[in-house]
Amino acid sequence: MTGSTPFRNRLFRKSGERAETQTGATGPVTGPAAPGAPAALPTAAPGPPAEPGAGAGAPERAAARRLQAVRNGVRKGGARARAAALYITDRLVEVAPRIPVRDLAALRAQFPGLGPEEIADKLIAGAAKGTSTVGAGIGAAAMLPTPPAMPAELAAEILGVAAIELKLIAELHEVYGLRPPGSAKDRSTAYLTAWTEERGVDWKKPATVNAALGGQMRRELRQQITKRMLRNLPNLIPFMVGAAVGALLNRRDTRRLAEKVRDDLRSRAVPWEALPALPRLDRPAEPLPGGLADVLGEPRPDSGPEGAGARDPRT
Repeated sequence: MTGSTPFRNRLFRKSGERAETQTGATGPVTGPAAPGAPAALPTAAPGPPAEPGAGAGAPERAAARRLQAVRNGVRKGGARARAAALYITDRLVEVAPRIPVRDLAALRAQFPGLGPEEIADKLIAGAAKGTSTVGAGIGAAAMLPTPPAMPAELAAEILGVAAIELKLIAELHEVYGLRPPGSAKDRSTAYLTAWTEERGVDWKKPATVNAALGGQMRRELRQQITKRMLRNLPNLIPFMVGAAVGALLNRRDTRRLAEKVRDDLRSRAVPWEALPALPRLDRPAEPLPGGLADVLGEPRPDSGPEGAGARDPRT
Protein backbone atom coordinates (compact mmCIF):
# COMPACT_ATOMS: atom_id res chain seq x y z
CA MET A 1 0.00 0.00 0.00
CA THR A 2 1.36 3.39 -0.91
CA GLY A 3 3.15 5.27 1.88
CA SER A 4 3.72 2.22 4.07
CA THR A 5 6.58 -0.30 4.52
CA PRO A 6 5.91 -3.57 2.73
CA PHE A 7 5.31 -6.56 4.89
CA ARG A 8 8.41 -8.42 3.68
CA ASN A 9 10.68 -5.48 4.49
CA ARG A 10 9.34 -5.25 8.03
CA LEU A 11 10.17 -8.89 8.58
CA PHE A 12 13.83 -8.59 7.48
CA ARG A 13 14.64 -5.16 8.88
CA LYS A 14 18.16 -4.95 10.20
CA SER A 15 18.80 -4.58 13.88
CA GLY A 16 18.93 -0.94 15.00
CA GLU A 17 17.28 0.41 11.83
CA ARG A 18 14.56 2.98 12.59
CA ALA A 19 11.12 2.24 11.24
CA GLU A 20 9.76 4.56 8.61
CA THR A 21 7.20 7.02 9.69
CA GLN A 22 3.80 6.13 8.40
CA THR A 23 2.31 8.98 6.55
CA GLY A 24 -0.82 7.39 5.27
CA ALA A 25 -3.69 5.40 6.59
CA THR A 26 -2.83 2.01 8.06
CA GLY A 27 -6.25 0.38 7.89
CA PRO A 28 -9.33 0.24 5.81
CA VAL A 29 -11.32 3.35 5.22
CA THR A 30 -14.05 3.84 7.75
CA GLY A 31 -16.80 6.45 8.28
CA PRO A 32 -19.80 7.58 6.31
CA ALA A 33 -17.85 7.47 3.05
CA ALA A 34 -16.78 3.83 3.51
CA PRO A 35 -18.25 1.42 1.00
CA GLY A 36 -21.20 -0.46 2.40
CA ALA A 37 -21.70 1.91 5.36
CA PRO A 38 -25.30 2.82 6.08
CA ALA A 39 -26.40 6.33 5.37
CA ALA A 40 -26.51 8.69 8.33
CA LEU A 41 -29.88 9.03 10.02
CA PRO A 42 -31.53 12.42 9.61
CA THR A 43 -31.53 14.50 12.74
CA ALA A 44 -34.86 15.63 14.21
CA ALA A 45 -35.85 19.20 13.73
CA PRO A 46 -35.18 21.27 16.85
CA GLY A 47 -38.32 22.13 18.87
CA PRO A 48 -39.26 25.55 20.17
CA PRO A 49 -36.97 26.77 22.91
CA ALA A 50 -38.19 26.07 26.47
CA GLU A 51 -39.43 29.06 28.36
CA PRO A 52 -37.10 30.14 31.11
CA GLY A 53 -38.30 28.93 34.54
CA ALA A 54 -41.07 26.71 33.08
CA GLY A 55 -40.24 23.73 35.32
CA ALA A 56 -39.58 25.80 38.41
CA GLY A 57 -43.28 26.56 39.12
CA ALA A 58 -44.63 23.01 38.71
CA PRO A 59 -44.72 22.21 42.48
CA GLU A 60 -46.50 25.49 43.18
CA ARG A 61 -49.11 24.79 40.52
CA ALA A 62 -49.67 21.26 41.88
CA ALA A 63 -50.07 22.63 45.40
CA ALA A 64 -52.55 25.25 44.12
CA ARG A 65 -54.61 22.51 42.41
CA ARG A 66 -54.71 20.45 45.61
CA LEU A 67 -55.75 23.51 47.63
CA GLN A 68 -58.52 24.26 45.15
CA ALA A 69 -59.74 20.66 45.37
CA VAL A 70 -59.86 20.93 49.16
CA ARG A 71 -61.79 24.20 48.90
CA ASN A 72 -64.29 22.63 46.51
CA GLY A 73 -64.78 19.70 48.90
CA VAL A 74 -65.30 22.00 51.86
CA ARG A 75 -67.73 24.10 49.84
CA LYS A 76 -69.77 21.05 48.82
CA GLY A 77 -69.73 19.71 52.38
CA GLY A 78 -70.89 23.07 53.72
CA ALA A 79 -73.72 23.19 51.19
CA ARG A 80 -74.88 19.72 52.21
CA ALA A 81 -74.71 20.67 55.90
CA ARG A 82 -76.77 23.81 55.28
CA ALA A 83 -79.33 21.78 53.33
CA ALA A 84 -79.58 19.27 56.18
CA ALA A 85 -79.95 22.05 58.77
CA LEU A 86 -82.66 23.68 56.66
CA TYR A 87 -84.56 20.40 56.36
CA ILE A 88 -84.41 19.78 60.14
CA THR A 89 -85.52 23.39 60.76
CA ASP A 90 -88.56 22.99 58.55
CA ARG A 91 -89.47 19.67 60.17
CA LEU A 92 -89.10 21.10 63.67
CA VAL A 93 -91.27 24.12 62.85
CA GLU A 94 -93.86 21.73 61.40
CA VAL A 95 -94.06 19.37 64.40
CA ALA A 96 -93.67 21.94 67.21
CA PRO A 97 -97.42 22.79 67.42
CA ARG A 98 -98.20 19.05 67.49
CA ILE A 99 -96.15 18.30 70.62
CA PRO A 100 -98.58 17.54 73.49
CA VAL A 101 -97.97 19.61 76.64
CA ARG A 102 -99.34 18.89 80.11
CA ASP A 103 -100.85 21.92 81.78
CA LEU A 104 -100.36 22.83 85.45
CA ALA A 105 -103.47 20.97 86.61
CA ALA A 106 -102.33 17.77 84.91
CA LEU A 107 -98.81 18.10 86.36
CA ARG A 108 -100.10 18.69 89.90
CA ALA A 109 -102.38 15.68 89.56
CA GLN A 110 -99.50 13.52 88.33
CA PHE A 111 -97.15 14.71 91.10
CA PRO A 112 -99.45 15.25 94.10
CA GLY A 113 -98.04 17.05 97.11
CA LEU A 114 -95.03 18.51 95.28
CA GLY A 115 -94.26 22.19 94.80
CA PRO A 116 -92.92 24.01 91.74
CA GLU A 117 -89.26 23.22 92.39
CA GLU A 118 -89.87 19.54 93.04
CA ILE A 119 -92.00 19.16 89.91
CA ALA A 120 -89.37 21.02 87.88
CA ASP A 121 -86.73 18.60 89.18
CA LYS A 122 -88.87 15.67 88.09
CA LEU A 123 -89.43 17.16 84.64
CA ILE A 124 -85.74 17.89 84.07
CA ALA A 125 -84.69 14.43 85.22
CA GLY A 126 -87.25 12.79 82.94
CA ALA A 127 -86.23 14.88 79.92
CA ALA A 128 -82.53 14.19 80.50
CA LYS A 129 -83.30 10.48 80.68
CA GLY A 130 -85.31 10.69 77.46
CA THR A 131 -82.62 12.51 75.44
CA SER A 132 -80.00 10.13 76.84
CA THR A 133 -82.05 7.20 75.58
CA VAL A 134 -82.34 8.79 72.14
CA GLY A 135 -78.58 9.35 71.95
CA ALA A 136 -77.84 5.80 73.02
CA GLY A 137 -80.33 4.42 70.51
CA ILE A 138 -78.85 6.35 67.59
CA GLY A 139 -75.35 5.37 68.69
CA ALA A 140 -76.38 1.72 68.82
CA ALA A 141 -77.91 1.99 65.35
CA ALA A 142 -74.52 3.27 64.10
CA MET A 143 -72.71 0.28 65.66
CA LEU A 144 -71.67 -0.82 62.16
CA PRO A 145 -70.86 2.27 60.07
CA THR A 146 -73.20 2.80 57.13
CA PRO A 147 -72.27 6.17 55.58
CA PRO A 148 -75.44 6.58 53.46
CA ALA A 149 -77.63 6.23 56.59
CA MET A 150 -75.64 8.56 58.84
CA PRO A 151 -77.33 11.85 57.80
CA ALA A 152 -80.77 10.35 58.40
CA GLU A 153 -79.69 9.01 61.80
CA LEU A 154 -78.29 12.40 62.79
CA ALA A 155 -81.46 14.21 61.67
CA ALA A 156 -83.66 11.74 63.59
CA GLU A 157 -81.62 12.25 66.75
CA ILE A 158 -81.75 16.05 66.57
CA LEU A 159 -85.50 16.05 65.94
CA GLY A 160 -86.13 13.63 68.79
CA VAL A 161 -83.98 15.55 71.27
CA ALA A 162 -85.46 18.89 70.21
CA ALA A 163 -89.02 17.56 70.65
CA ILE A 164 -88.25 16.36 74.19
CA GLU A 165 -86.61 19.67 75.10
CA LEU A 166 -89.46 21.73 73.62
CA LYS A 167 -91.94 19.72 75.69
CA LEU A 168 -89.79 20.31 78.78
CA ILE A 169 -89.59 24.06 78.16
CA ALA A 170 -93.36 24.30 77.69
CA GLU A 171 -94.08 22.39 80.91
CA LEU A 172 -91.55 24.45 82.88
CA HIS A 173 -93.50 27.53 81.82
CA GLU A 174 -96.64 25.88 83.15
CA VAL A 175 -94.99 25.01 86.47
CA TYR A 176 -93.77 28.55 87.06
CA GLY A 177 -97.08 30.12 86.01
CA LEU A 178 -95.72 31.80 82.85
CA ARG A 179 -97.75 30.28 80.05
CA PRO A 180 -97.46 32.48 76.94
CA PRO A 181 -100.78 33.81 75.63
CA GLY A 182 -102.19 32.94 72.24
CA SER A 183 -103.03 29.82 70.32
CA ALA A 184 -101.09 26.59 70.30
CA LYS A 185 -99.17 27.77 67.25
CA ASP A 186 -98.28 31.06 68.94
CA ARG A 187 -97.08 29.25 72.04
CA SER A 188 -95.03 26.77 70.00
CA THR A 189 -93.37 29.72 68.25
CA ALA A 190 -92.53 31.24 71.62
CA TYR A 191 -91.13 27.91 72.87
CA LEU A 192 -89.01 27.58 69.71
CA THR A 193 -87.60 31.02 70.46
CA ALA A 194 -86.86 29.97 74.03
CA TRP A 195 -85.15 26.78 72.79
CA THR A 196 -83.07 28.75 70.29
CA GLU A 197 -82.03 31.48 72.72
CA GLU A 198 -81.85 29.15 75.76
CA ARG A 199 -83.99 31.34 78.00
CA GLY A 200 -87.58 31.66 79.15
CA VAL A 201 -90.34 33.46 77.31
CA ASP A 202 -91.15 36.91 78.65
CA TRP A 203 -94.81 37.32 77.72
CA LYS A 204 -94.66 41.00 78.72
CA LYS A 205 -92.44 41.61 75.70
CA PRO A 206 -94.50 41.01 72.55
CA ALA A 207 -91.35 40.47 70.50
CA THR A 208 -90.65 37.24 72.34
CA VAL A 209 -94.18 35.92 71.98
CA ASN A 210 -95.39 37.13 68.63
CA ALA A 211 -92.11 36.52 66.80
CA ALA A 212 -93.05 35.35 63.33
CA LEU A 213 -91.06 32.51 61.88
CA GLY A 214 -89.52 34.82 59.32
CA GLY A 215 -85.98 35.26 58.12
CA GLN A 216 -84.26 36.17 61.38
CA MET A 217 -86.08 33.58 63.47
CA ARG A 218 -85.37 30.81 61.00
CA ARG A 219 -81.74 31.81 60.75
CA GLU A 220 -81.30 31.65 64.52
CA LEU A 221 -83.09 28.31 64.65
CA ARG A 222 -80.97 26.95 61.81
CA GLN A 223 -77.79 28.12 63.54
CA GLN A 224 -78.82 26.38 66.76
CA ILE A 225 -79.55 23.18 64.83
CA THR A 226 -76.19 23.40 63.07
CA LYS A 227 -74.46 23.63 66.45
CA ARG A 228 -76.36 20.56 67.60
CA MET A 229 -75.34 18.69 64.45
CA LEU A 230 -71.67 19.40 65.10
CA ARG A 231 -71.95 18.44 68.77
CA ASN A 232 -73.77 15.21 67.91
CA LEU A 233 -71.29 13.96 65.32
CA PRO A 234 -69.40 11.83 67.91
CA ASN A 235 -72.64 9.93 68.49
CA LEU A 236 -72.07 8.18 65.14
CA ILE A 237 -68.80 6.56 66.23
CA PRO A 238 -69.20 2.83 65.46
CA PHE A 239 -68.81 -0.25 67.66
CA MET A 240 -71.07 1.03 70.48
CA VAL A 241 -68.71 3.89 71.37
CA GLY A 242 -71.20 6.38 69.91
CA ALA A 243 -73.98 4.99 72.09
CA ALA A 244 -72.12 5.85 75.30
CA VAL A 245 -70.96 9.21 73.95
CA GLY A 246 -74.46 10.11 72.70
CA ALA A 247 -76.11 9.25 76.00
CA LEU A 248 -73.61 11.31 77.96
CA LEU A 249 -73.64 14.37 75.68
CA ASN A 250 -77.42 14.51 75.33
CA ARG A 251 -77.98 14.22 79.06
CA ARG A 252 -75.47 16.99 79.73
CA ASP A 253 -76.83 19.34 77.05
CA THR A 254 -80.45 18.86 78.12
CA ARG A 255 -79.64 19.58 81.77
CA ARG A 256 -77.64 22.65 80.84
CA LEU A 257 -80.48 24.02 78.68
CA ALA A 258 -83.08 23.22 81.34
CA GLU A 259 -81.14 24.99 84.09
CA LYS A 260 -80.74 28.11 81.97
CA VAL A 261 -84.45 28.27 81.18
CA ARG A 262 -85.38 27.38 84.76
CA ASP A 263 -83.22 30.15 86.26
CA ASP A 264 -84.80 32.68 83.93
CA LEU A 265 -88.33 31.52 84.74
CA ARG A 266 -87.68 31.29 88.48
CA SER A 267 -86.82 34.98 88.63
CA ARG A 268 -90.28 35.84 87.22
CA ALA A 269 -92.34 32.99 88.63
CA VAL A 270 -95.96 33.58 89.61
CA PRO A 271 -97.16 31.76 92.78
CA TRP A 272 -99.83 29.20 92.14
CA GLU A 273 -102.21 30.97 94.50
CA ALA A 274 -101.94 34.17 92.44
CA LEU A 275 -102.54 32.52 89.08
CA PRO A 276 -105.76 33.36 87.27
CA ALA A 277 -107.94 30.54 86.01
CA LEU A 278 -106.30 29.28 82.86
CA PRO A 279 -108.03 27.15 80.24
CA ARG A 280 -106.91 23.57 79.98
CA LEU A 281 -104.52 22.67 77.22
CA ASP A 282 -106.18 20.43 74.68
CA ARG A 283 -104.29 17.74 72.89
CA PRO A 284 -103.15 18.75 69.39
CA ALA A 285 -105.65 17.85 66.70
CA GLU A 286 -102.90 16.49 64.45
CA PRO A 287 -100.83 13.71 66.07
CA LEU A 288 -97.08 13.44 65.89
CA PRO A 289 -95.36 11.16 63.37
CA GLY A 290 -94.73 7.64 64.61
CA GLY A 291 -91.04 8.07 65.43
CA LEU A 292 -91.49 11.26 67.46
CA ALA A 293 -94.56 9.82 69.16
CA ASP A 294 -92.43 6.94 70.40
CA VAL A 295 -89.74 9.33 71.62
CA LEU A 296 -92.26 11.36 73.64
CA GLY A 297 -94.10 8.30 74.92
CA GLU A 298 -97.26 9.23 73.03
CA PRO A 299 -99.55 6.77 71.24
CA ARG A 300 -98.86 6.32 67.56
CA PRO A 301 -101.44 7.74 65.12
CA ASP A 302 -102.39 4.20 64.05
CA SER A 303 -102.39 2.69 67.53
CA GLY A 304 -106.13 3.03 67.94
CA PRO A 305 -108.12 3.86 71.08
CA GLU A 306 -106.20 1.35 73.19
CA GLY A 307 -103.16 3.65 73.12
CA ALA A 308 -105.06 6.80 74.10
CA GLY A 309 -104.24 6.47 77.74
CA ALA A 310 -100.50 5.88 77.30
CA ARG A 311 -98.41 7.50 79.96
CA ASP A 312 -95.22 9.40 79.35
CA PRO A 313 -92.43 6.88 80.19
CA ARG A 314 -89.98 9.67 81.01
CA THR A 315 -91.76 10.51 84.30
